Amino acid sequence: MESVMKPPEKDELAVKRADSIAFNKLIHVSPKTIDKLFDKPALRKTVAKIFEWSTYRSSLSFKEYPKQVQLDKFYITRAFIKSIDAAIANARQSPVFRKSFVNNVAPAMFGAIEKTNERREAFKQHYGFGPPAFLVVSPTKFCNLHCTGCYANSDAASHEKLSFEVVDRIIQEKTEKWGSIFTVISGGEPLLYQSESKTIFDLARRHQDNYFLMYTNGTLIDAAMARKLAEVGNITPAISVEGYEAETDARRGKGVYKKILSAMEHLRAEGVPFGVSLTATKENAHLIPSRELVEFYTKLGALYFWIFQLMPIGRGSMELVPTAEQRFEMYNRMFKLIKDDSYFIADFWNGGTLSNGCISAGRMRGGGYLYIDWSGHVTPCVFNPYAAGNINEIYARDGELSEVLISPYFESLQEWQKDYSMSGDAYTGNWVLPCPMRDHYADILSILEKTHPEPTDEVAAEALSDPKYHEAMVQYDEELETIFGPMWKEKYLKQK
Repeated sequence: MESVMKPPEKDELAVKRADSIAFNKLIHVSPKTIDKLFDKPALRKTVAKIFEWSTYRSSLSFKEYPKQVQLDKFYITRAFIKSIDAAIANARQSPVFRKSFVNNVAPAMFGAIEKTNERREAFKQHYGFGPPAFLVVSPTKFCNLHCTGCYANSDAASHEKLSFEVVDRIIQEKTEKWGSIFTVISGGEPLLYQSESKTIFDLARRHQDNYFLMYTNGTLIDAAMARKLAEVGNITPAISVEGYEAETDARRGKGVYKKILSAMEHLRAEGVPFGVSLTATKENAHLIPSRELVEFYTKLGALYFWIFQLMPIGRGSMELVPTAEQRFEMYNRMFKLIKDDSYFIADFWNGGTLSNGCISAGRMRGGGYLYIDWSGHVTPCVFNPYAAGNINEIYARDGELSEVLISPYFESLQEWQKDYSMSGDAYTGNWVLPCPMRDHYADILSILEKTHPEPTDEVAAEALSDPKYHEAMVQYDEELETIFGPMWKEKYLKQK
């Protein structure tokens, strides 16, 4: 792949080694040194090139996985580096965000990073496998909108929530026990969360050694809210849109889109890094992701794009799920934008090669995650509404969150992940169809019937005994395989 990045000459390698030594010194940085990154594009460029070259070299030298899998990872890492640089450049004129990040967030996170390996190794010694990399928690189901097809079935009548004490303990445990410093906050609408007179901002301030990605509908982000986000410094909002105004208002309500554009303007003014969350349905899949859409939101300040293909849970239905053909087109557009233009775009279904397949249930091979909802249900994934336990009950008897990782349900999923991804040197599964819940429903149904986890709501319970739902899901999987199966073999396996 010389066309991707020209291998350096010997003198260039010497320079890169010198740069690498300089970069290693940045790991133990002072606030003053961190602050320099905001004003010195050349220094940022040097750091970025070190990361980029290191990633490229390690990608091609790692022979265990197909070459194209490793190149996919290189492209997305290069895009991530570009997004980080853009975030710093955007924030350089924001004294509030800059001061908070430099003096509070960065030192706390670097301090936690230094302890990461020690904490992960201690976990591995205790459990015999590595810890999850992060988790997603929805502290409240309450929401000021009532969106069509909402996976959480949230609205203004939903008042379920976790206590602040429990959420605080969750973050502390996963940081200290797992060596994890990245946390995703979902909902409901996180900016409406309040417990014990505390909010999401109190959580972020208490855990400045974590960086929080918060999914939000954006309607509550006015100038004052944007300033609060700048002051806390370790939350990046991912604002939900469905395309442009017509598509967004059709799903989320008239006037929502204008509020979203206003929110982005306020965030940009405060230097707060933000991105866009896109739910792809049969009706808007032609836009997600399109070059025009990505360029449009990038110009408004968006640094990253998360794509969620609608799942038939909550208020979702099979009628809204993108077709197999639409999903294939989305896959091709996404990777072209990542490779050609270094846009950071993530899709949990079409981006399976970026994570070596499914990462749910804490995946013991590393890089895994799990989900905790507003009622305390601990599930393998945001889109897998069956729980291995309840965090409220676990903490009430002074247990630990990590217990669920060795529950029959989680262990069965972990075993499926292991068998599906590789068996020895043979690839037994297709990493562009990574999801047991969405892409291999017959398999997940077998696991559910064997391990009997608790459905998180009535819809999930009804799905277990609905033959029409089972038939529709399995048929969809067969349609996916006819398209993605040959592509996986031709594009990925032939290049190993």
